[in-house]
Amino acid sequence: MSEKTDHCITQQLRIAVILPCHNEAEAIAKVVGGFKKHLSGATVYVFDNNSSDNTGKIAQSAGAVVYQVPLPGKGNVVRRMFADIEADIYVMADGDGTYDASAVPRLVEALLDGGFDMVVGSRVSDEKAAYRPGHRLGNKLLTGFAALLFGRTFKDMLSGYRIFSRRYVKSFPAHATKFEIETELAVHALELHMPVMEIELPYSARPHGSVSKLNTYQDGLRILLTILKLFKSERPFAFFGIGFIFSLLASLVLAIPILKTYWATGQVPRLPTALLCVTCALIGFLCLACGLILDTVTKGRIETKRFAYLQNPILRHQSNSKN
Repeated sequence: MSEKTDHCITQQLRIAVILPCHNEAEAIAKVVGGFKKHLSGATVYVFDNNSSDNTGKIAQSAGAVVYQVPLPGKGNVVRRMFADIEADIYVMADGDGTYDASAVPRLVEALLDGGFDMVVGSRVSDEKAAYRPGHRLGNKLLTGFAALLFGRTFKDMLSGYRIFSRRYVKSFPAHATKFEIETELAVHALELHMPVMEIELPYSARPHGSVSKLNTYQDGLRILLTILKLFKSERPFAFFGIGFIFSLLASLVLAIPILKTYWATGQVPRLPTALLCVTCALIGFLCLACGLILDTVTKGRIETKRFAYLQNPILRHQSNSKN
């Protein structure tokens, strides 16, 4: 994007750069300066999440508008950012200096050219210090599991570098409290069949003195549980249908020896097994009923979110508005 195009876009549209931060004093000034340099006219907001260092003061000195968020966790910060900031385009990145600020004009241009609601900066890096093998493997496994449950998904579902349209932000319910928020962001787009795009971008190591807040195993488990919860809430018929099938199969397997004995002797000597067989069948049909009822409720909830999503117009370049 040329400087002229950049200036034109920022004059026509309100662009907000929103940065969730916790103890990022080593990098935040560079991050704020980078986004202000490469996206002139945009307002940079830093949401300081209980930092014990001077993150907030340094960010303010660098030219950012600083908000204090007392509730710990990135999910709580994102909820606050989406609720408090009014803009047409939202640029979200981490405040640790790992994402390339110079790529932001290209991401915004892609959002406007394609009429997308979310553009994800997919992380590409050969630096072990930047993208640890454990995090890389965990990301692939979790992204693959989400694709299995929800269909089409992203190559890097957990990237923290994203560009959003206003209609995405103002229709996002935000239930997550910590690092599972990226999973929820991806599933929200898939659920409403939003137009989305991924662009591969370089991912750098943190500056010296900056420490990652992500716990590989604890947060990985939290993200996995979030995917399962979202599967239950967004695909209830499939979720409870699995319970129905397994319960019915267990009932049939338990019934086979009972039926054989009954046909041979006319008696049912295994009464406890027979009761267990009936219980499994009842549980199965209860799961089926729950799935059918909740599927209807979920469709109504999705329609409500869809209406909230459609209340805001699509963002496109003026030259593309009639296409």
